Amino acid sequence: MTRSTWRFAALAGVTTLVLAGCGGGGDTGAGGEDTAGSEAPAAAGQECTPPQAQPTGNPSTEPLKIGTLLPETGSLAFLGPPEFAGVEVAIQEINEAGGVLGNPVEHLRGDSGDDTTDIANQTVDRHLAAGTQVIVGAAASGVSKLVIDKITGAGVVQFSPANTSDEFTCWEDAGLYFRTAPPDVLQAQALAQLITSDGGQRVSILARNDPYGAGLADNTEQNLVAAGIPQDQIQKLIYDPNAASFNPEIDQVAQFAPDSVAVIGFDESKRIITRMSEVEIGPAQVGVYGTDGNMGNALGEGLPPGLLEGMKGTTPLTELSGDFEERLRAEDPGLTDVNYAGESYDAVIISALAAEAAQSTNGADIASEINGITKDGEKCSTFADCKAILDQGGDVDFDGVTGTLDFTDAGEPGSGSYGVLTFTAENTLSDETTFIRVGAQG
Repeated sequence: MTRSTWRFAALAGVTTLVLAGCGGGGDTGAGGEDTAGSEAPAAAGQECTPPQAQPTGNPSTEPLKIGTLLPETGSLAFLGPPEFAGVEVAIQEINEAGGVLGNPVEHLRGDSGDDTTDIANQTVDRHLAAGTQVIVGAAASGVSKLVIDKITGAGVVQFSPANTSDEFTCWEDAGLYFRTAPPDVLQAQALAQLITSDGGQRVSILARNDPYGAGLADNTEQNLVAAGIPQDQIQKLIYDPNAASFNPEIDQVAQFAPDSVAVIGFDESKRIITRMSEVEIGPAQVGVYGTDGNMGNALGEGLPPGLLEGMKGTTPLTELSGDFEERLRAEDPGLTDVNYAGESYDAVIISALAAEAAQSTNGADIASEINGITKDGEKCSTFADCKAILDQGGDVDFDGVTGTLDFTDAGEPGSGSYGVLTFTAENTLSDETTFIRVGAQG
């Protein structure tokens, strides 16, 4: 889709947010059970020193195998096509430029399902048995929590293009977990800025009960308070995404009588917003806001005309070049969204460049170079150009299709760009996109 060329910053403009703490370790999964692995992250607000991968001293020149763990099925299936397309475009470009260490890169495609199934574990098992050194995924934070210990414990890099839960900032992952999506401590700030810039003064937050939903809800609430909305004018409800009905929570929202409602969910958001409209707290009556888990054209499929009209939301997004979108659509002509395609592409390119810098395809060797690939070197924006610098003994600072990355020690972007998307009367997203950019230093 065509993106507008202008950017805006709500309220005070581009905001700097210092990442002084770490995302909480007490969130539960959809069923109310703790889905964290044996290596729990730091508690909310607790400072941490992110682990750093160390070179093995035993470099490998085996061909680089990149396994994907992305949603072909499940509650985030609408994100799968653009993410797979981004991976395929990156691998094509790498191989056209000679591959990694002289060998073509191989893509082992895999479904992640969602956190209600065991698909992700089965996919990871296949990837590890096949000798993959890098796994790109998962998209859902709840799914990554199910497999992160298995992947990093095997000495394999996990590189998510879409995980946003703050918990991963401090996860004890041996320095093997990375992400190109900015953490939700930043999306929460962008969402709060959007709501308050639209004049929201009494806000309900409806969020799914998983690391993504609960964490983003908590951070959004904090940012709304910081923006000047009194605590008693904010309602936060955490729901079971597998419930047969969301009527009890929606009835509570109706009784609260908000002027703004943030729905932080996945595909169940369609049922929630339909019911909200029935009780007259839908987009036609109040400001309704979504986030990256539901701000896709898939949300409008099958809904009555105009039901979503005026609904806005945030999603990690940068203004993609027309050339890159053309390459994506050449790979998959059926794309309806491009969410996280750029982040998927960048994850693959960074991994390949790190292997070149390490002169090894061993997972830990790759991981030891990833952060440095994104900063403090000579600027470059393609695999071929960056590889030429590395071949001459130089250091690179890769700026991807998602823009400046500058990874922190935690292996994640130091700032976030968020697209503000709006649904039209056709229940599809408008081509006009504005942007909020928030920064972090950590």
